[in-house]
Amino acid sequence: MVGSLNSLIAAALLFVGGHFILSSGSLRPALVARLGEGVFRAVYSAVMLGSFIWMLFAYGAAPVTLLWTTPPVLYWVPLAVMPIAAILIVASLTTPNPTLVGGERLLEDSAGSPAVGILSVTRHPFLWGTGLWALCHLLVNGDLASFILMGGLAVLSFAGMVHIDSRREAAMGAAWGPMKLTTSLVPFAAILSGRSKLDWRGIGWWRPLLGLVLYAALLHLHLLAFGVSPLPP
Repeated sequence: MVGSLNSLIAAALLFVGGHFILSSGSLRPALVARLGEGVFRAVYSAVMLGSFIWMLFAYGAAPVTLLWTTPPVLYWVPLAVMPIAAILIVASLTTPNPTLVGGERLLEDSAGSPAVGILSVTRHPFLWGTGLWALCHLLVNGDLASFILMGGLAVLSFAGMVHIDSRREAAMGAAWGPMKLTTSLVPFAAILSGRSKLDWRGIGWWRPLLGLVLYAALLHLHLLAFGVSPLPP
């Protein structure tokens, strides 16, 4: 079953669709009321983790069906984009963020501007990191299985930003105002419009450095871990 494209499609639909359906404004409150917040989060996490593992195994076992042949020059795109993605992911995981699960309390407990650190660039640094990863890998992997996997992750990343903003605004009302006003979904949009300033001090030097270390590690281990060299042919 795992070795078919149907299995990969089913896993991707469960993983991507499950994020939107289980966290939707109509279903999530009903499930939380019935199960409790803690149990709901445990069930949600188990479903997402299980479907993600299934999706990875299904992708690894899926037959290769070529959709396009990638021009050699495009293999440079991931090499240029992935350092940015790695820095965004590292900065996101090391910066308290009201858009993450359970992050609402950060706005409720703080009277200052929420546009701190990497959030002054975008309020969704993690999803931008995963979205850029998915798009640049989709570009150089011209097979159907990669299109399903990378395309699904790209949809989850970019549509997920809008979904999270919509849920936060509906649930928090005026408390979401400072976040919406001083940060932006699109990187640097709040800065360019004068609503915020780049918080270099909050980002620090070590987050970009750690992001580049992560990128270097992925580059070095790519062939061993995934069986494919990340370098242009």
